[in-house]
Amino acid sequence: MKIGVSSYSFSKAILSGVMSELDIIEKAAEMGFNVLEFSGLTVPEGMDMESYALKVKALCEKSGIEMGNYTIGADFINGSGGDWEAEAERLKGEVRIAGILGAPGIRHDATWGFKPDYKGSRGFDDALPVLIKGCRKVTEYAQSLGIKTMVENHGFFCQDSERVEKLVCGVNHSNFGVLIDVGNFLCADEDPAKAVGRLIPYAFHVHMKDFHIKPGNAPNPGAGWFCSRGGNFLRGSVIGHGEVPLLQCLRIIQKAGYDRTLSIEFEGMEDAFTGISIGLENLNNLLKIL
Repeated sequence: MKIGVSSYSFSKAILSGVMSELDIIEKAAEMGFNVLEFSGLTVPEGMDMESYALKVKALCEKSGIEMGNYTIGADFINGSGGDWEAEAERLKGEVRIAGILGAPGIRHDATWGFKPDYKGSRGFDDALPVLIKGCRKVTEYAQSLGIKTMVENHGFFCQDSERVEKLVCGVNHSNFGVLIDVGNFLCADEDPAKAVGRLIPYAFHVHMKDFHIKPGNAPNPGAGWFCSRGGNFLRGSVIGHGEVPLLQCLRIIQKAGYDRTLSIEFEGMEDAFTGISIGLENLNNLLKIL
């Protein structure tokens, strides 16, 4: 398996002005990563998306780092004015950007759920028919460009492994699968190992992430923490410092024959470079135990 990192992991360094989005490329290669995935692209003033994507690709090739997934937002229920077909067409444009980048796959959201003022049934099964149509339309187009598409277990509404599996099986297309984030299942109060075991047959990409956890019946721990859907407290951590059963998840992943990228997505309070580098070391140590 290749070890990658998401550009999202460097968010703090970018927001603080320590580095630019383009600086991530050389830094990731310098830190020893094989693959770099981009969580969206911020186009500099005076450039268009296509020319910027070409520049990103060229810098990756120069740095000797492989382009991983291209990750973008989407919402087939609320996006593009609530028109799922228009949202699918918009995503086709993002698929073309993934092609320019040389990314093997693109992760897009399915939906963040119905808005509170929506009139009608608001359950996941109510949304499923539209999500299936939207995801299938995008993946059929992406297949023509040799790019796989996938959804990730995040966003609360489409996060539980059973819901994600329903969506993937409903789309029922060989080009459509899952980006498994081993930590994100905790946001829906689901056991990560059990959830990984359910979704690994559909995995196209894997995010390695860790969280600190405190029970919802304890006092609010304060800044830096957020609540799961069930009211438990979570805080992003360095890989290996939290409570996600990473080794157990890795054993499930390995047993399933997954041989693609394991990509670190760091969301902790620590300095980005420190958190990522320690996480990489810890992940490599876990892989040696397998």
